[in-house]
Amino acid sequence: MATKSVIRDVNQHVGETVTIGSWINNKRSSGKIQFLQLRDGSGYIQGVVVKSEVSEEVWNDAKSLTQESSVYVTGVIREEPRSQSGYEMTVTGLEIIHLTENYPITPKEHGIDFLMDHRHLWLRSPKQRAILVIRGEIIRAVQEFFDKNGFTLVDPPILTPTSAEGTTNLFHTKYFEEDAYLTQSGQLYMEAAAMALGKVYSFGPTFRAEKSKTRRHLIEFWMIEPEMAFTDHEESLQVQEQFISYVVQSVVKNCKAELEAVGRDISKLENIKAPFPRITYDEAITFLQGEGFDIPWGEDFGAPHETAIAEKYDKPVFITHYPAGIKAFYMKPDPNRPEVVLCADMIAPEGYGEIIGGSQRIDDPALLEQRFKEHDLSMETYQWYMDLRTYGTVPHSGFGLGLERTVAWICGLDHVRETIPFPRTLYRLYP
Repeated sequence: MATKSVIRDVNQHVGETVTIGSWINNKRSSGKIQFLQLRDGSGYIQGVVVKSEVSEEVWNDAKSLTQESSVYVTGVIREEPRSQSGYEMTVTGLEIIHLTENYPITPKEHGIDFLMDHRHLWLRSPKQRAILVIRGEIIRAVQEFFDKNGFTLVDPPILTPTSAEGTTNLFHTKYFEEDAYLTQSGQLYMEAAAMALGKVYSFGPTFRAEKSKTRRHLIEFWMIEPEMAFTDHEESLQVQEQFISYVVQSVVKNCKAELEAVGRDISKLENIKAPFPRITYDEAITFLQGEGFDIPWGEDFGAPHETAIAEKYDKPVFITHYPAGIKAFYMKPDPNRPEVVLCADMIAPEGYGEIIGGSQRIDDPALLEQRFKEHDLSMETYQWYMDLRTYGTVPHSGFGLGLERTVAWICGLDHVRETIPFPRTLYRLYP
């Protein structure tokens, strides 16, 4: 009797007869031999059907198979060096589960709108599957890094009464008789958790109602947000570069086949190891003006500016000490130069833009109260956040990593929409 297996594990069954539940990714025929390209979600393998070695029924069933038909395939696993996986199956039996007709995504070229309309099917393609495997490995490595380094996973709320950064780009809803918003960041809540647990991180969905259509923006995306008590800006930067190095090297180690499937130059990723270069905002402005950009001191950077800076490096680069006027109310001023704050954006190489934003947080109650007034924030609404400074305030820092931008960079993708199973963009809420 055949052993049930998955394609990923066929190396454990060389010379044995196994049964694999699979879909027909593609097939071709060469006279009296049929070659079935099988996929089961865990990988790909070729099933070889030789007419002289199977019953007429099996041969005819194999001939009838169409793209994305589902089958149980039984056969002997053998090593095949010419195969991408290193193995092949000599088919001895077939059980058709379902014959698919007119599968809409064929090997020909399709427009992006068509593919997005059929995203639920497009996920089955080799490249899209590889992206999701890499995304899964990134998530695993993120959690492993923080677990190994003494962080506790904490889940902040998705429904909040206020904005984390004082912006208006929020999705509004009614919470019974009160106004509520879909969270754009769990950071403020993570600061509270850090005062209870020391080092914490969150990992969950966030929402921004910005009407952006760039290749870097999604409406719904996932954020990893660590917060660390008794940690200054410099210590936070060291955690960030160690964190990114760990995640990238985990993907390089565990997802070589998937990186090759998406066409990634793995040598560029192998180079991503701490420490990372750093420049100040002042230095960045001077550099950009020297490159012909008309950008005054005090203005924030856009995608062209970040790309120009990143092109000078083959690793992520930190831009530190931005002007206080273009950063969030909670960022701590530099004691030696109060017009700038102890913050940093990490810019990914190859034009992928900001993947991390972080800062040391204000821990002085009087200064935080002053910031509330300057930003016209309701003290009543933020009283609980003020309490964190009133009762046992300590120096603390944190940062946020955008998962989808990180996936896009590591995979070398042109657009962030392919980094999440079902992207929510400005004009897309289906499927």
